[in-house]
Amino acid sequence: MKTLEISTFPHLDYACAEAINSLCTNLTFCGNDVKRIMLTSCREGEGKTFLAMNTARTMAGLGKRVVILDADLRRSSIAAVYGLNSGRGGGFGITHYLAGKCEMNEILYLTGIPGLCIVPVGRTVANPLPLLNSSRFSRLLNELQEMFDYVLVDAPPVGVVIDAAEIAKSCDGTMFVVKYNTIPRRELDEAKRQISRTGCAILGVVINQMSFDTYGGKRYYQKSYYYDSGNAKMHRRHSKPA
Repeated sequence: MKTLEISTFPHLDYACAEAINSLCTNLTFCGNDVKRIMLTSCREGEGKTFLAMNTARTMAGLGKRVVILDADLRRSSIAAVYGLNSGRGGGFGITHYLAGKCEMNEILYLTGIPGLCIVPVGRTVANPLPLLNSSRFSRLLNELQEMFDYVLVDAPPVGVVIDAAEIAKSCDGTMFVVKYNTIPRRELDEAKRQISRTGCAILGVVINQMSFDTYGGKRYYQKSYYYDSGNAKMHRRHSKPA
């Protein structure tokens, strides 16, 4: 298996790291049958990719076998933001596999983090729906589920394109990432309805980019915290988002 180095992983401050630790603990309580987890948002820039990458790293650090699947086939940002480097002989990704250009072992990469693998996008495409709707996509997730404890799927925003709803059909649960105090309740409700129609369970909502003094934790930490795309907190682990 080839290696895809992640060269740009941001340092997390104490508050952000503890919030992600809490989130990972909550995910383990979802049950052994929840292994393929999609992360999505209503809009761009809410921090879903940040949360997916850091959740994957944290769970791998806890001894879990984790793979992160880059399923944002139109506008992937993982390679650019996290400095993915496959070195010589790399380049295949999920779009190549879904198009029948390669096999699964050619798109599954080790990382420099023990226990963490990644399936990169390979190349972006303008219309990924035929690829996501193919039998190869569901087969890929099924095979990854057998190999790993958790498959984290970084999907596009559900409020922007329909891709996330298609991806959800092959997942066990969905986690929404919502930027604090920016998304109207009706918009979040509509996003929830789109995913619920697929039969995929809603695991919860992560409130992102929120200072701890806003949440009421200022007296404990004796200061407020703010981290760009950080301070994610699991708000609810039921089907109705807050």
